Amino acid sequence: MQLLIRFIRQLYHYSWFSFLYYKYKNYTMVPRAVFIQNLSLIAHHKKISGSVVECGVWRGGMIAAIAQAFGKDRNYVLFDSFEGLPQAKAIDGKLAIEWQQDTTSLIYFDNCTAEIKWAQEAMQKSGATNVSINRGWFTNTLPNYSATEPIAVLRLDGDWYDSTMDCLVHLYPKVASGGIIVIDDYYIWDGCSKAVHDYLSQNESSARIKQFRNGYIHYIVKP
Repeated sequence: MQLLIRFIRQLYHYSWFSFLYYKYKNYTMVPRAVFIQNLSLIAHHKKISGSVVECGVWRGGMIAAIAQAFGKDRNYVLFDSFEGLPQAKAIDGKLAIEWQQDTTSLIYFDNCTAEIKWAQEAMQKSGATNVSINRGWFTNTLPNYSATEPIAVLRLDGDWYDSTMDCLVHLYPKVASGGIIVIDDYYIWDGCSKAVHDYLSQNESSARIKQFRNGYIHYIVKP
């Protein structure tokens, strides 16, 4: 009976998260399977109280879906330049530099540029009541973030080394014990994975990088 209940619950969540993907499809570049895995992972940590923060929101589809699934009354904090990605450096890897130079690629997305109105619209569609959208480069905006409560979910989608390191330096200390840090680009860009490893090493952290259900999502549960 317990297995049946678990199966029904998983089926319900899959259907609900799939619906949210199609609702916000035009506001995200995250593939459907990865989008659903993000929501599934976060649903497992719904009991952790605190804010939800996303760094690198593009059009806001991912965090809007999180808001609708995770609780509309939480504080949702969005950080993005809304001017695209900064210039990739050698530490970000050869593929990152080549991707940024190939402006005709179908996955270039105008260097991940999006007007802020898209994120505003997505969050409005989510029904979230407490939303803060911070426009500018992470190096300028993150030091000014004054958290009124611990961060329950920190989702990092900054792609490059410097961007990811800025997020970790300024926001990781604000994450609640048992809170999660979702690392979108951990297996995609060298710079992102290097920044995560360097930060944990420099701070002598015992945190482990986990893989959710052997899928695409990598995350840390803060000790």
